[in-house]
Amino acid sequence: MPPFRHPVSSVTRRFAAAALALTLLAASLPSAARAQAIEVEHAKGRTGLPGAPKTVVVFDLASLDVLDTLGVQVAAVPTGPKPDYLAKYQDAKYPKAGTLWEPDYEAVNALAPDLVIVGMRSGPKYDTVAKIAPTIDMTVDAADLIGSAKHRTLTLARIFGKEAEAAERIAKLDAAVEAVRARGAAAGTGLIVLTTGGRVSAFGSGSRFGVIHDTFGIRPAAREIKGGLHGQPISFEFIRKVNPDWLFVLDRDAAIDTRGQPAKQLLDNELVRETTAWRKNQVVYLDAAAFYLVNGGLTGLQSMVDQFGAAVGVAR
Repeated sequence: MPPFRHPVSSVTRRFAAAALALTLLAASLPSAARAQAIEVEHAKGRTGLPGAPKTVVVFDLASLDVLDTLGVQVAAVPTGPKPDYLAKYQDAKYPKAGTLWEPDYEAVNALAPDLVIVGMRSGPKYDTVAKIAPTIDMTVDAADLIGSAKHRTLTLARIFGKEAEAAERIAKLDAAVEAVRARGAAAGTGLIVLTTGGRVSAFGSGSRFGVIHDTFGIRPAAREIKGGLHGQPISFEFIRKVNPDWLFVLDRDAAIDTRGQPAKQLLDNELVRETTAWRKNQVVYLDAAAFYLVNGGLTGLQSMVDQFGAAVGVAR
């Protein structure tokens, strides 16, 4: 007697035939079409990508920081100063496709990138660049620097399949932030100043450097300072009047490699020396590259948190 076989239903046969047809169709498509499409939400809207980009041009240093930290290769970068940990991108083997503010559109077009990343300084050029290649704007929100930067990091990680690496680095960053927050809240008042060309500006809560108040917990010594891109011009008399417990200083000239009077010399005067911050040796010269040039990359953010923590006495 022949072995018993279960009958194959017509529905099963049709399903198998359909599956085979889809498999053959997928095999006949180019690899790019078979790749999983990605829709990216960013500061200027949404951009669709057919899959993980292979040729990437980056104008935003915070995004370059993230991609470098996650081990993603880039095809071209902007000219101009970069922090030491991104110094390799100054090498000629990385084509330069413009500046932080102004893309070289011909160079971008010649590279035929799968993706262009703009942000912060280059963000206003989004519309023009997007006519050449798929473009995303990774500008972070200064009012929520850490949260916004983590969101941008996860977005880039998803594009390049680096979610696990990003999660590990974000967990480390979150732990460091929690460690400094309580210490910062108990440390007293602080004033954030930027020096450039012999002038001094102050930045308050909600500003591009407001993370010191808004996340790290230092209370503003001068609540009237508004959040603005370029800060509020102040005098040495103002610094003495508000008398901060801590003075956080950014030397812009040093950050952009421009000759000027160093912040340490500029602030060493009889008015500033009368402040509590100066008398208690609580003047912190911030990592200008991390705070000013990058301001939003994974490695840069970790450096910012670690420096602040070391200043206010958080054990490492």
